[in-house]
Amino acid sequence: MALILIESPIRPSRANFYSGSPLDRAVERREDAAWIAAALENAESLFVPVWRGRHLVRLQEEGTPQAVFLRADQAAALRADAQAWVFLGLWEERACFALEIGAEDPLALLPEGGAAFEELRNLAGVLPAPEAAVLAHARAMMHWRARHRFCGVCGHPCEPRSAGHIMACTHCGAEHFPRTDPAVIMLVVRGERALLGHSHRFPRLNMYSTLAGFVEPGETLEEAVAREVLEETGVRVGRVFYHSSQPWPFPASIMLGFYAEGLSEEIRIDPQELRDARWFTREELRNHKALGFALPRGDSIARRLIEDWLAAG
Repeated sequence: MALILIESPIRPSRANFYSGSPLDRAVERREDAAWIAAALENAESLFVPVWRGRHLVRLQEEGTPQAVFLRADQAAALRADAQAWVFLGLWEERACFALEIGAEDPLALLPEGGAAFEELRNLAGVLPAPEAAVLAHARAMMHWRARHRFCGVCGHPCEPRSAGHIMACTHCGAEHFPRTDPAVIMLVVRGERALLGHSHRFPRLNMYSTLAGFVEPGETLEEAVAREVLEETGVRVGRVFYHSSQPWPFPASIMLGFYAEGLSEEIRIDPQELRDARWFTREELRNHKALGFALPRGDSIARRLIEDWLAAG
């Protein structure tokens, strides 16, 4: 049976976290070397420091973190130490760059204290959406740059071009571009129950979440949904409904969210992928804390799929 992607009757209740970037990516500026050079020195430009995958934040008086975006003079010492930089785009007409910092103690290079480098996951749901989107963008680009210092064709060193968006081999001339790995994430629904699983990778032993997996070559999105569900739980699915997508820079994915119609009920888990999988009623999911299990993080599209399904019932 051919699987067909259908528009979901369950609408996204709000934008997913890490989406809604305020940046104009200004692609046409990437090849303008003179403009980029001037922007790097412009006092109004903004710099987003990334250190070991972490971002610079400052705690406010009420304890809420705020992302720190540095001006050119504030970032001077960090720029001198930077292992890589990338032009991210324009934020309200100001150029915005990501910097990969190599120093053992980058805080010592900052002009003032009161800030710390924090893991983006720890800031889930706390940062304003525009700031979170920019940090996610910077994190993904720096991850890609760090892993493409050498050519995947001949093994020789690469050098950045196009304001950091191309890594060109210095030997064979091959060009390497930023990549995003597509992953499907789906809430399988059968009647008034939804299928959730507990993965070996989950940090909490009592957490249940939607199923997910990477799209394989030569596979449609809806075929990937059906394959992953069948492989992990033995449940067959029919119609597949698209919900929404979410950038997921951990390290470099785009999560494509779906609802899937469950055609079978019996669960046969793949023990290599899951510790457990169960069908949950809406009432059980609404009362998950009282029943002793946890749902996925609030910044995840997995949680959004669950909450929007609950709201529709």
